[in-house]
Formats: sequence, structure tokens, C-alpha cells
Amino acid sequence: MSNTNFLWAPPATPSLAVQGSTQRLPVHRLLFVGRNYHAHAMEMVGKPVDKANERAFYFTKSPHSLVESGATIAYPPATANYHYEMELVVVLGKGGFQVKAADAHELIYGYACGLDMTRRDLQLVARDKGRPWDLGKDVENGSVISPVVPMPGVVVEQGTIALQVNGQSKQSSNVNLLIWNIREIIEDLSTYYHLQPGDVIYTGTPEGVGPVVAGDKITGQVEGVGEIALTIERSD
Repeated sequence: MSNTNFLWAPPATPSLAVQGSTQRLPVHRLLFVGRNYHAHAMEMVGKPVDKANERAFYFTKSPHSLVESGATIAYPPATANYHYEMELVVVLGKGGFQVKAADAHELIYGYACGLDMTRRDLQLVARDKGRPWDLGKDVENGSVISPVVPMPGVVVEQGTIALQVNGQSKQSSNVNLLIWNIREIIEDLSTYYHLQPGDVIYTGTPEGVGPVVAGDKITGQVEGVGEIALTIERSD
């Protein structure tokens, strides 16, 4: 409300660049799908996902963890094992509740490339103790994203997804290997939440995740969507 007296200035609304537009896309929340490629599940827990008997699971991050592609960020505190995770990101332009998979495309505004940066050591300690993942996942500057490419109503079903560290290939897969596809993700999330315009969904990472150190440069691509880059600040 315009007449509200705050004790201090509230933070600016997180927003994303939109390809081909001077307008920015306001972000409502960040939603992440866990273990959504079988090969990544194998490298993390030693077994594939039994889709017939399991539902997708999710975690969230603060929208204020967002940083735009091309940024240089500091290596975060309290970790010695900071990992990259390359992802296809879906951005919603309309809201919905209890949406059917067949209608999920109606909510889609566009797509971006994303990096879900993770304090892996803290995540694994929390996982093994049955605790929340927040300290491992909700890292300052830990949600990296490229400009959003408007594709209203389009459901991306295939396309190479890849990541390199200092030019060396680390991740290479195809989004057609998602365990839960984009329609299924939107349908399932809409049973838990009243989805809103500006909801940003990171759909999961393929196998090949690994650590970075100060001075490393991460680059990544999703076919038909774009590219992403991030530099970890040198320590000297």
C-alpha cells in the first residue's frame, strides 16, 4: 500500500530480463524440482527414481537469491564443496490451481537457462540427518538465470542441455529425459499451490554435477532457449 509507513525501505521486487523487451518480468517465487533425471538420481543416491510409485518433490529458494547471467559472484561462506547444476527454467505468465496436464501450456510465458548453485556439503549433511536443505540450497546469489525467452503456450519437450567449466564439458543431456515433464510438473505443483504469474520453475539437473573453485567460469546452454554464464570471483 502506498501509504504504509515501513521501519526501513523494503527490498525491490526481484525481476528478470526479457529477451527483446525493455520491460522486466516480476518474480513471485522460485520453485525447484529435485532429482528429475534418472542419471542424476543415480549419482546422488545410487538408484533411479521409481516414477510409478513416487511423486516429484520440490524445494524453494528466496527470489532474492537470483542473479543474472554474466555475473561474477563470490565463493559463498560455510562451504568447501560448491556445486553447479544446469537446468531448464519455466516461467509462468498466468496463474492456476488444480491445473490438468493437458491445460498446463496455458500458464507458460517463456523459458530461461538456470543454474541451481548448491553448498553440497551442507545439503548432504542435512539430507542424511533428515533436516531441511535450506542452508545447502538457498544460497545468496545461488539462483542464476538468463534472460527469459517469451514462448507463450509452448511446451518444450526436447533439446540438448549442457554445461562447461572453464571450457571443459561437465554436463550433457537432453530435456526429453526429464522424469516428470513440464506438463506433469505444472499439474503437480498446482495441487500444492495456487500458481501465480511470475512463478519460476527450475525443472531439475542432469548428471555430471560437480564443484567449482574461485576463478572458475561456468557456461551452459539449453537448445532453443539460450546460454548462461557465471564467474566465481578470484580469491587473489
